[in-house]
Amino acid sequence: MAVAPPDPTLIDKVVIANRILYDQGVVDGLGHVSARHNSDPSQFLLSCNRAPGLVRHADVLCYDLDGNTVSPTTERSYLERFIHGEIYRARPDVMAVVHSHSPSVIPFGATGNRLRPIFHMAGFLGSGSTTFDIRDGFGDTDLLIRNNELGKALAQSLGNYSCVLMRGHGSTVVGNSVEQAVYRAIYAEVNAKLQVQALGLGQVTYLTPKEADLAAAANDSQIGRSWDLWRRRVGPIDAA
Repeated sequence: MAVAPPDPTLIDKVVIANRILYDQGVVDGLGHVSARHNSDPSQFLLSCNRAPGLVRHADVLCYDLDGNTVSPTTERSYLERFIHGEIYRARPDVMAVVHSHSPSVIPFGATGNRLRPIFHMAGFLGSGSTTFDIRDGFGDTDLLIRNNELGKALAQSLGNYSCVLMRGHGSTVVGNSVEQAVYRAIYAEVNAKLQVQALGLGQVTYLTPKEADLAAAANDSQIGRSWDLWRRRVGPIDAA
């Protein structure tokens, strides 16, 4: 059992985050977003096996870091809930995780090219992205993170980065809040699209590490403004 029930406002944020990511084209019927439990860091909040655009308050469940449900439920869980648990275990600083298959990001994972910040809104990519290739340690698979061993390997590949590309699959981004993780997932997709466009024109001048750090700090102070807009676009959230 949880030390205490999760904060209802955190449940709200998980529901809203799912809807925003769907509205912004980062997820479709697949993909998921989680938040670390506000009073028990050994648990996290994640929807049951539901399309992100349909997630409701009642769908948000508590899990332990091994991916076991703590909340009573008869609903199925996401197959890849181990992404979230193992990242929370490895990264105490992470408060939210987004896993998606956003289309502009996938070519980078397939080619081994890093996402690098091409404009100030992607300053969080100052150190670039890292890549996880499931085949390296596990041979031929369906590429899904189906167990703790695979989740741990992904978390190791993430290291201290904010974004890990998953070859032939998608990507996972992390943040110190739900709002920041959503922002990063959206702008990882935007940056990927712009980076491909720029590479087609010639040599690209990326942000320097210092520029990226300064831009990231400035953007983090303004995330609430974007969140409020994205939140309004998805409309009222059914509490049922």
